[in-house]
Amino acid sequence: MMTGGEIMVKCLEAEGVDILFGYPGAAICPFYDALYESPIRHMLVRSEQNAAHMASGYARASGRPGVCVATSGPGATNLITGIATAYMDSIPIIAITGQVNLEQLGRDVFQEADITGACESFTKHSYLVKSVEDLPRVFKEAFHIASTGRPGPVLIDVPEDVQEALLDSFHYPERADIPGYNPRTTGHPVQIKRALEAIRQARRPVICCGGGVVLAGAREEMAAFAGKSGIPIVSTMMGIGVMPMDSPVYLGMIGRYGRSYANRAIGEADLILLCGARVGDRAIALPNQVAQQAKIIHIDIDPAEIGKNMRVDIPIVGDIKGVLATLAQRVEPVGCEDWVEQVLRYKREFVPRGVDREDYVEPRSFIRALSAMMEEDAILTADPGQGQIWAAINFTQKEGRFLTSGGLGPMGYALPAALGAKLAKPRRQVLAVCGDGAFQMSLCELATVVASHAPLKVVVFDNRRLGMVREYQNARYSRRHIATHMDGNPDFVALCNAYGIPAALAKNNREAEALAKEMLQSTRPTVLVCRVDPETPSL
Repeated sequence: MMTGGEIMVKCLEAEGVDILFGYPGAAICPFYDALYESPIRHMLVRSEQNAAHMASGYARASGRPGVCVATSGPGATNLITGIATAYMDSIPIIAITGQVNLEQLGRDVFQEADITGACESFTKHSYLVKSVEDLPRVFKEAFHIASTGRPGPVLIDVPEDVQEALLDSFHYPERADIPGYNPRTTGHPVQIKRALEAIRQARRPVICCGGGVVLAGAREEMAAFAGKSGIPIVSTMMGIGVMPMDSPVYLGMIGRYGRSYANRAIGEADLILLCGARVGDRAIALPNQVAQQAKIIHIDIDPAEIGKNMRVDIPIVGDIKGVLATLAQRVEPVGCEDWVEQVLRYKREFVPRGVDREDYVEPRSFIRALSAMMEEDAILTADPGQGQIWAAINFTQKEGRFLTSGGLGPMGYALPAALGAKLAKPRRQVLAVCGDGAFQMSLCELATVVASHAPLKVVVFDNRRLGMVREYQNARYSRRHIATHMDGNPDFVALCNAYGIPAALAKNNREAEALAKEMLQSTRPTVLVCRVDPETPSL
């Protein structure tokens, strides 16, 4: 005989789960009691939202679904932002929540919340499990759904009495059998033929890599296709890291905060190959203008993304890894050397912004210096805001990963995501870049960092401002600044020390670089606080 809680744990073990991120409560206690006997490691977070972000960071670094756990009511609702973040960024996570007893559903009892209903619009699927017999099937389906097709979060809500119910025997299904769920993985041969012909005719082609290429693990296939065809590459923010940023054919990030020369290449192209990119407003500010002058090939695993934001001439629905492999086998050199030389000249003529200062830390030049110090396979996470832009533009990604949220963009993402990534890849350097506003939204997880014994590194850019909002107020509201001055910021160094984490304050670039070298050499978690001029722009 096994309880539902024990079955839930056995299901996770069968899926090869080695770590959970969660926060217990009464409605999930039967599961936690069963976890006591399991080799699965549990990380006690300080806020449920951060459990979801840690699961996301773990998933993005490991390539396997991350798992987060919360109790019913407020515990479950606190997961919502993290679940929505994973959905917008197409990250496979499994969110397990406790629920009140079956007979209490819908009666507004203590800590009841309709979490499946609340998350309906931003999960791939959600389950309210009403029978202990259903648990093995539900878990098998959940992991399958989360990690196939376009990845994303799946919610499993389990009432307390279902966790306590007994089952005679446990059998975990070998495969998921879900009627109607059959994601297309192979691109249509006719569309691939049309794409190859369009590539052959192009004179100014550009490849645009999005996050889908990263999620598909298609880095080698993209390099093979680009190398054989000779087509230059740009990326969206989520596509950073597909190509080494020092590659001679990589032009940089496009979009509102992208490199001017990358945007110029997109604007002058006669053919654009969109690979796993949703083409959001930050990637291409005026997609219709681009579409008018260029033929568009859009490759994506999710048919709903093709044509959603931009007119598409040749749609290819399928797994990017397989489609790119097929294209790489069949494509011929385009013969666009003059075009490549033209766009590379744009790149060579560009002068990076930001020079070292003695009165403040200049974040753009500091990140370039920091990038040169770090290992080639380092993982960098960044919070939405100015720090995200400084990092995306100025950090040279080679063999590592850049983890940020390009969809929902919640502040406070970087620290928990970095910890999840570090626990997935303990031998790799992992560093989080946070603004002072974002850092204060998740700094409670410094306690989790200490408990994990993970030597995580954190850089906090302290400009005493909500810098991105302030820039918006400058541009749209005649510099009428309201609610953007971070009055009352704590002494971040003393605060980190209170958690038992070494920290230091840098007041200029010379100090910042010296302290960064010490930080990267340390075997302990370390925080570097950089005092930044509030007037420093994002670009």
